[in-house]
Amino acid sequence: MKKNYVVIVLLLSCFAMNAQMDTTVSLIEKKNEIKLNAATLLFGTFEMTYERILNQKSALGISALTVYSKDNNEDTNFTISPYYRRYFGKKYASGFFLEGFTMLNSTDGKQITDINGNLTPNEEPDVIDMSLGIGFGSKWVTKSGFIFEANLGWGKLLFNADKTDHNQVAKLGLSAGYRF
Repeated sequence: MKKNYVVIVLLLSCFAMNAQMDTTVSLIEKKNEIKLNAATLLFGTFEMTYERILNQKSALGISALTVYSKDNNEDTNFTISPYYRRYFGKKYASGFFLEGFTMLNSTDGKQITDINGNLTPNEEPDVIDMSLGIGFGSKWVTKSGFIFEANLGWGKLLFNADKTDHNQVAKLGLSAGYRF
């Protein structure tokens, strides 16, 4: 009779341990990330990124940047940038990556100059344009899901570069976030 109780207690404890182990979610099962780019805050802008992990080596994401202070950033108004990343690290969706991106951006129009080449306070209307670009970087993920990322990218304006003072875009990121 005592042996039956011991067997029942052992079985119940195994089920309890299994239930506790099932409640923990591994990083492989977490497919979503949200990040804040700390580097852009230094330039009077705010950038948030959402990334959806497709598998161990690839992900899709989108970032949105808006300007809150024109003191340090005189050209850009906003950007929306979807991207695809290919990861080369040994851990799940982390390590070194290459990125292809497109960017919808709004920038200030050309500044008008007088006959002597001096800038006047007037400028042409804002210009909305698309760009294509490439980038690279690295992502580190802790066991608890916190993310640290550094990336750099460069792209070329496609349609309206002649209406603004520049013809290329750059991406710079030092981001922190969370995988869930």
